[in-house]
Amino acid sequence: MSTPIRASSVLPGRREDIELHTADGLRLVGELALPAERAPVATLLCLHPLPTHGGMMDSHVLRKAAWRLPALADLAVLRFNTRGTSSLRGASEGAFDNADGERYDVAAAIEYAEFAELPNIWLLGWSFGTDLALRHGCDPAVTGAILLSPPLRYSAEEDLATWARSGKPLTALVPELDDNLRPAEARQRFAAVPQAEVVGVPGAKHLWVGDAETVLDEVVRRVNPQVTVPLPTEWDGPMETGDVSGYADRTVAAFADTPVPGPRPDEPA
Repeated sequence: MSTPIRASSVLPGRREDIELHTADGLRLVGELALPAERAPVATLLCLHPLPTHGGMMDSHVLRKAAWRLPALADLAVLRFNTRGTSSLRGASEGAFDNADGERYDVAAAIEYAEFAELPNIWLLGWSFGTDLALRHGCDPAVTGAILLSPPLRYSAEEDLATWARSGKPLTALVPELDDNLRPAEARQRFAAVPQAEVVGVPGAKHLWVGDAETVLDEVVRRVNPQVTVPLPTEWDGPMETGDVSGYADRTVAAFADTPVPGPRPDEPA
């Protein structure tokens, strides 16, 4: 009998806690989720939203990707907490560094994926994570990137130029009602990258509440086009229930009085 896939549903997969070690000496905590009985056909390396405003490896879209996509789309999902970020998995060493020192975090994650021989590595960045992908993720080992709600807060023109020169696929999923960057402006900004695809998502907002399934469908459409989308909303097989409490106090609303960090004075806006 099929069971509806809900926010807390954990579909079958091989999941293990991992540690990343950065070139500047920090230990970062994470998790690798793999298909239960097959080798993955591609890999999502997840870069979470702004940690000073509740972002972490358990942020709901990334958590749902790890809990569903190994089973539904044969994907490996690697997610981790950047420096100074904590979640149910634990706390990564170091301190938030305005997308600068995080270059070592991104490099450590890519290195781990390479060492583990994970195939077809795609960056999946969300908000702050999109800036990390644009600034530090255009690596020879990376196939391409998918950006969720890109604010282009820390990214500069030279970062877009780097992606343009690489020719690597770049997709931006932009909510129609985003507080930072909406589809029309995003198309203008990403015009600097000829191969960039900007997809406006009607009715969606920055946090993708109620639209996580749309995001996962669009991600799978690009990373494993052999899979039929939309993805199933029911599962006929074993299913566990995960702990979703880790996000309850990590919403933007809870940080409404916290100033949003921006680039340092000596960095481009």
